[in-house]
Amino acid sequence: MSQQLPVLIIVVPLLSAFFITVAGWLNNRLCFPIAVISLSISLYSAIVLLSMIISTKNVIVYRLGGWPPPWGIAYNVDHLNGLFLIVVSAVALLNLIATKKNVEEDFPDKIGPFYSLYVLFVTGLLGILVTGDVFNLYVLLEIASLTGYALIGMGKDRAPLASLNYVFMGTIGASFYLLGIGYLYLVTGSLNMNDLAAILPEIYHSRVVLFAFIICMTGLFIKMALFPLHAWLPNAYTYANSAASSLIAPLTTKVMIYVMIRITLFVFTPQFSFATLKISGAFVWLATIAIIMGSFFALSKRSLKKMLTYIIVAEVGYMVGGFWLGNRLAITGAILHIINDALMTLCVFLAAGTILYQVKNDDFVNLKGLFRKMPFSMAAFVIGALSIIGVPPTCGFFSKWYLISGAIAAGHYGFVVALLFNSLVNVVLFFRIIEIGYFEPFADHHVKDDTQIMEAPLSMLVPLMVVAVGLIVLGIYTGDIVTHIIQFAIPAQIV
Repeated sequence: MSQQLPVLIIVVPLLSAFFITVAGWLNNRLCFPIAVISLSISLYSAIVLLSMIISTKNVIVYRLGGWPPPWGIAYNVDHLNGLFLIVVSAVALLNLIATKKNVEEDFPDKIGPFYSLYVLFVTGLLGILVTGDVFNLYVLLEIASLTGYALIGMGKDRAPLASLNYVFMGTIGASFYLLGIGYLYLVTGSLNMNDLAAILPEIYHSRVVLFAFIICMTGLFIKMALFPLHAWLPNAYTYANSAASSLIAPLTTKVMIYVMIRITLFVFTPQFSFATLKISGAFVWLATIAIIMGSFFALSKRSLKKMLTYIIVAEVGYMVGGFWLGNRLAITGAILHIINDALMTLCVFLAAGTILYQVKNDDFVNLKGLFRKMPFSMAAFVIGALSIIGVPPTCGFFSKWYLISGAIAAGHYGFVVALLFNSLVNVVLFFRIIEIGYFEPFADHHVKDDTQIMEAPLSMLVPLMVVAVGLIVLGIYTGDIVTHIIQFAIPAQIV
């Protein structure tokens, strides 16, 4: 049974999408429990898979249809994607529970279609993580992308237009990736990742391989919204309804960065990516610019969700730059930050969702007195903010420590300055929110404080508090995660 888990983790939510659609026609109240059960099974499967990998130090392989690669498609689970399977499943399940009331309020007549798209989106992401075939990865990428476009487009006001812009940019990014793997197939005759890694070293000198690498990276940079290819992200995440934005924002860019790591380390291999090409320095500088520009754009915004979207743009620069520094410390920091940022983003977006649910508007002027009106929601928001800033013992501090240590070891002080600059900007951004929410409108001691508590419902508040506490727990156990998982996810030739 355990050998079937790599495929069950995908098949269960895939089939549940069909049952949710049918349930939506019969009784809308059945849709949410089916979605919860399917994602709970995926999370349980992910936990079992990772525990098996940690104990055996072996890669778990499942061959679809029993066909051996490279003719057949293989699903492989190792330390790297085993960790991310848990993150994606946990984020999706917690967000599903936390946003139930948002969905009932925003889509009273479309609960079935929404939850069906929701679990299909998660299915696509989980499939991207486990597949060992570069073309199958493209197919699963399109499943996640198409459902993501639909989830965003279901929002109100400018959401359909933002989704259309996302469609255009996402299609371009996916087409670049598909063209790149087409060139790889042209020179290797294989689409299996392990097979490609064995064949490519003999033809590193080929211009076709170089072109395939550049084309693939360009497509992935678009999909992960690396500045200046980020234009689709801010409006898409801002105008999507709360349930969709707090699912897509923590996961989409992180999974795309995982794909970059997987393709770079385990298809093209570190020898080609870091030693032969001599292009990693340019990518680090591009990430450095992304961090700085994301910081400046965030400073200029006057609505909470829009500000958070540009923080994501800067955070993408953290992970991309850390990875392309190319040493073990920095890559450890990049992988760790993918995990941390997924939870940090979930925390602040869930908090923003509770604010929107109660206040109906997230412009800064409408945040006055929120610490008195919504004390628990704002406490969770503060923990998320402290983690994004990088205050110990929250998890954000430890991944930043690894990133800065790796940048110093690589002698890339520009990246160090960008990280420190962004941390200072985040202090300004979040303390501006805290100032408005805590000190206004009661800065004048003559004003009577008659604020009524209007905290979010428990179904929203409990998952939010779980995530907030999780940021501290994750920080405390960072050493164990690095020692038992991440060190085995990085190839031994990287020092």
